[in-house]
Amino acid sequence: MTAIKHALQRDIFTPNDERLLSIVNVCKAGKKKKNCFLCATVTTERPVQVNVVKVKKSDKGDFYKRQIAWALRDLAVVDAKDAIKENPEFDLHFEKIYKWVASSTAEKNAFISCIWKLNQRYLRKKIDFVNVSSQLLEELPKVTEESVPSGENQSVTGGDEEAVDEYQELNAREEQDIEIMMEGCEYAISNAEAFAEKLSRELQVLDGANIQSIMASEKQVNILMKLLDEALKEVDQIELKLSSYEEMLQSVKEQMDQISESNHLIHLSNTNNVKLLSEIEFLVNHMDLAKGHIKALQEGDLASSRGIEACTNAADALLQCMNVALRPGHDMLHAVKQQQQRFGDLREQFARRLASHLNNVFVQQFTQALLQLYSRSNFLSVPGHDQSSTLAQHSIELTLPNHHPFHRDLLRYAKLMEWLKSTDYGKYEGLTKNYMDYLSRLYEREIKDFFEVAKIKMTGTTKESKKFATLPRKESAVKQETESLHGSSGKLTGSTSSLNKLSVQSSGSRRSQSSSLLDMGNMSASDLDVADRTKFDKIFEQVLSELEPLCLAEQDFISKFFKLQQHQNIPGTMAETEDLDGGMLPRQQNSSVLQSVSSEKDMIRQMMIKIFRCIEPELNNLIALGDKIDSFNSLYMLVKMSHHVWTAQNVDPASFLSTTLGNVLVTVKRNFDKCISNQIRQMEEVKISKKSKVGILPFVAEFEEFAGLAESIFKNAERRGDLDKAYIKLIRGVFVNVEKVANESQKTPRDVVMMENFHHIFATLSRLKISCLEAEKKEAKQKYTDHLQSYVIYSLGQPLEKLNHFFEGVEARVAQGIREEEVSYQLAFNKQELRKVIKEYPGKEVKKGLDNLYKKVDKHLCEEENLLQVVWHSMQDEFIRQYKHFEGLIARCYPGSGVTMEFTIQDILDYCSSIAQSH
Repeated sequence: MTAIKHALQRDIFTPNDERLLSIVNVCKAGKKKKNCFLCATVTTERPVQVNVVKVKKSDKGDFYKRQIAWALRDLAVVDAKDAIKENPEFDLHFEKIYKWVASSTAEKNAFISCIWKLNQRYLRKKIDFVNVSSQLLEELPKVTEESVPSGENQSVTGGDEEAVDEYQELNAREEQDIEIMMEGCEYAISNAEAFAEKLSRELQVLDGANIQSIMASEKQVNILMKLLDEALKEVDQIELKLSSYEEMLQSVKEQMDQISESNHLIHLSNTNNVKLLSEIEFLVNHMDLAKGHIKALQEGDLASSRGIEACTNAADALLQCMNVALRPGHDMLHAVKQQQQRFGDLREQFARRLASHLNNVFVQQFTQALLQLYSRSNFLSVPGHDQSSTLAQHSIELTLPNHHPFHRDLLRYAKLMEWLKSTDYGKYEGLTKNYMDYLSRLYEREIKDFFEVAKIKMTGTTKESKKFATLPRKESAVKQETESLHGSSGKLTGSTSSLNKLSVQSSGSRRSQSSSLLDMGNMSASDLDVADRTKFDKIFEQVLSELEPLCLAEQDFISKFFKLQQHQNIPGTMAETEDLDGGMLPRQQNSSVLQSVSSEKDMIRQMMIKIFRCIEPELNNLIALGDKIDSFNSLYMLVKMSHHVWTAQNVDPASFLSTTLGNVLVTVKRNFDKCISNQIRQMEEVKISKKSKVGILPFVAEFEEFAGLAESIFKNAERRGDLDKAYIKLIRGVFVNVEKVANESQKTPRDVVMMENFHHIFATLSRLKISCLEAEKKEAKQKYTDHLQSYVIYSLGQPLEKLNHFFEGVEARVAQGIREEEVSYQLAFNKQELRKVIKEYPGKEVKKGLDNLYKKVDKHLCEEENLLQVVWHSMQDEFIRQYKHFEGLIARCYPGSGVTMEFTIQDILDYCSSIAQSH
């Protein structure tokens, strides 16, 4: 073991500046024995660190290696297992429990004793030793001088326990002083007694000097006390002088206090005067309205541009004066109250004057537009109007009147409307209501007349130059309504009974004309050609193109004129207003309605719905007319409407135009779906004649027409997906109903019906190249090919019937096991029997049979599909195949007999060619 200690110290611990104190040979308990060593070590550098190190031999066994180390301070418990009996097992409790078995009990005891001593010397936290005898803990571990250097030997293996406990290390300062002292005495190490004696003498000298110093300081203390007594006397004298000075200054202080108080009062007065002047200047600067502004508010001309500008500046100045942030206490001043009252009166007066003027402007513009509208309606019979030709041109070109001049005139008042909105919302709301009332009636008449023109152009039932000749003249009604509007211009709500009455009369006449147009438009798709459909497409596109800028221009004007750019919650103040259905709402309900449309988009949309409430029903009526004229018009309408909806949503998805066109698009999509469903239903209801050939079925031709039209319409369209879905439904319906008709056909063979119709379908799909129907195109081609082959085999049958029966018997004998070259020895199938059968089919008879077959096929096939030559060529190929089969059997079963058919393949080709040319 000593040799192992030396080897471990030399190879492992000396390079790490450690000293090995104890070692024990152990293995883990309960496992296969793999011996290793537990070593107790201390570092040579301070502060000293004590470790327990596990060392094991390398796999090759030629050297030791350090495996793991634990700090002794982390050791919690040492369990020796049994304090009485000798037992080599023991446990060390670190962060986990390690169970060991020592090679001998003596090594175990020596290692535990060393651990105990190191714990006592270096650790403040004591380790718990369990099942360890007290004698073992009192003894010192037997550590040889080889393992412990001489300097450490005494401290670890010998000496008194109390000396160890009382030992206290020197700190760095003490070590430094001792080293300096020892350097001053050369013999401090070689002769310690002489060094100690020298230190004792020096200590006695220091003590004597200390005592002398204390005795010498007593005289100095007495001198200091005398000086202090003299200083106290001087202080008393100074205090007496200061008291006299204080009495002299007391009178001066009182005089200065009086002067200071007087100065404070003067300063306070000046400060108050400055503040008062500042308040007066503030009120004069912010609450004084110029006379020019007052005159503009009271008498300003609201009809001229200069007067509008002056009124706008005056209104802004008034608003600034009214909205000035008064300082605390200003509102209690009588002058301020008077000025505020004056401002309020000016505001009320100007707001009333502005509202009345704008209402008059609305009435004048409405009257002017109404006169133009009736002049347009009666341009053939209304004299004295220079614009009649222009209006007639508008009607012929299917255009809506332009309201840009009206918008331009009203936009001059936009800033005044904003002022009215912020100062008197009741009048602002009244003007908004009146504007919606007038514009809704005007637009309703313009749009209805516009749609009447579109319907007449679609149906083409009357000449466009006379389409308004039947409408009654309303000059007297216009005059009466104009007088009513001018008479009520001073009131915000106005009288609208005459307008309502006239609107009802005019709309009634238009409704009667619209119903007659619908009756005249009851036509079938067969009565119209491509030009008619193109005409409808252009008219429908023109209608949408006219409506879109009209709505956008009006929406832009509403936003600018009524200042709806800002989002704000505005309470309702009108006495009553109309709801969206035209009924009247009380004040409380009106307030809730306006609060519900507080945002800009909601309020604009509600106004647009009220103004253009007739657009959606008129569009639906026009769509119904187009669908009634020709169901295929739904394709044009779906593409055009989808494009306009997509354009409107890109601008504003929540706008009135986007919402309205979206609702109408739903109707168009339903009509489109209904068109597809009707075509499928018509397929199912097709009845075929029992006396004539079937040919190409009507719904197959209609599908070709539909697909060709749809491909031209939906080119680069947004709603291509809807068409693809319709294609799938239609083509499946065509397939199913073609097979249904083929099964029900009595005169025309089923294979002919299937072959011809699926050939037509395949040709149509190949020509149109519809990507979503590629699978159906392949399926149609397969069905056409299968039924062509089936018809050829069935129609051709066995043209050489007896010969065919003969060779069937030959093949049966071969199948029974008779060799082919021995078949000629059979009595029923010898060479003589074969020659007899062949003689019955000379070339003349074969040609006659083929001619009859050609006539039969010609009766079955229709002319429009032109499949006769295709079928005849296939029959020729099938006949030649049978011929070659017979020749092969003759060559194999009757070799060397010299028996041949009386006609050749070239004869067959000549027969077929001559038959085809003769017919």
